[in-house]
Amino acid sequence: MKNTQLDMKRLAAMDAARATRLLHRVREETLAGRTPPIAPRPVIDASWQRMVRLGLDPDQGTSSVLLHRDELEERRRTTLLAEVMRTLTGGLAGIADASLQIMVVTDEHGRVLWRQGNSGVLRRANGICLEEGAAWTEHTTGTNAVGTALALGRAVQVHSAEHYLHTLHNWTCAAAPVRDPRDRRLLGILDVSGPASTFHPAMLALVDSVAQLAEAEMRERHRRSVERLRAVAAPILCRVGGRAVAVDAYGWTAAVTGLAPVDRIPLPKSFRAGRVWLPSLGTCAVEPLPGGWLLRVEEETGAGSGSGSGEADAGAVQRVVLDLSRPRRWTVSVSGPAGGWQQELSPRHAELLYVLALHRDGRTAAELAEGVFGDRTRTVTVRAEMSRVRRTLAGVLAHRPYRFREEVAVEVLRPESPADLLPHSTAPAVRAGVAGGRGNGHLSTMWTPVSPASPPPPGAALGISRSA
Repeated sequence: MKNTQLDMKRLAAMDAARATRLLHRVREETLAGRTPPIAPRPVIDASWQRMVRLGLDPDQGTSSVLLHRDELEERRRTTLLAEVMRTLTGGLAGIADASLQIMVVTDEHGRVLWRQGNSGVLRRANGICLEEGAAWTEHTTGTNAVGTALALGRAVQVHSAEHYLHTLHNWTCAAAPVRDPRDRRLLGILDVSGPASTFHPAMLALVDSVAQLAEAEMRERHRRSVERLRAVAAPILCRVGGRAVAVDAYGWTAAVTGLAPVDRIPLPKSFRAGRVWLPSLGTCAVEPLPGGWLLRVEEETGAGSGSGSGEADAGAVQRVVLDLSRPRRWTVSVSGPAGGWQQELSPRHAELLYVLALHRDGRTAAELAEGVFGDRTRTVTVRAEMSRVRRTLAGVLAHRPYRFREEVAVEVLRPESPADLLPHSTAPAVRAGVAGGRGNGHLSTMWTPVSPASPPPPGAALGISRSA
């Protein structure tokens, strides 16, 4: 046979037994440094060479240490892929089941988060550790569709003896990366795997199409979020003198005044309210908006203005009012030099913010779980809820531990009757506040901003005063 390059369509047209023998011979000859009867596909050959350089044993198994259940659940809750799982499963799970295969979704580290499909194949997959919580990078399981797609950042199909490990020679798989359309960050891998007898060259195109469909859905969700930000920012920009722009957390422009419009403004990884120097704008006063930021461009006063490092200082103090004074409608309001905005809160988010307002030094996930649920082990739920809260309040909330930022002034408006403080809440921290507030009338709890460099003694920043 002429030493031409292997082609998946030609392979699919061959008798299955002959195709299997050919792939095994190609792999054996190539890894031995000899000339195979037909050249392996470049993507496979390059992966094999990476495995040789890693010193990976082709006879090793595919077992890996699985993620603990709580860590697996946390990764599921916090990944953007969770928002498009209906699209992913609707596009592939049924097809995988009918074709005796399974659909697998991993995170950006190659850890399996979800899998669905044919029950018999799911049981067989357990035998090669293709199960939830397992690692499927090239470093752990050699050349395979998930790991190689992660390594290359593009769709890959791997069939039979194209797998580096002997354990996987009876399997076929096709995988495609899924990226966040806002910043093209890799979110994870969508994969369809099954017995080698289920191989079809068209599966790669199908998996890639469904991955792109999920990205299109995320792109539309992002467009709607920018529209919501624009609705909030537009009236604020009308009151701002000079140059200003409203951007989302990824720098995408929602509204602008006094500046030439651009699609996106690059933001540093560490970004917060205050004064910040941006290469594209210069020194800006930064204020939080729900789901984004207001950037007010300041006139430069000299070469040394701004921090020069891309990190904000505490020059623009913000004010947060947590209004719990009404029995059924709770809000959080954020205000700054350019104006303010207000957001309604769910009962759970009102509880979480109330606890953080009481503890300006911050609360760990376990401490929040104890204060809200009375159970320190419910950290997964707390982290998921705080992730949702910070989508709106990222500008005024910090984490590790969770807390209001030091430069933010926080006020809690309580109801006139202590019993009306989040009346349906069973959170221990809330019930303790109700008991402690009996007989005190209508209270306002005020936390004033402090300098991070010189914190006051414990309790010095908390003042309780009767509302007028």
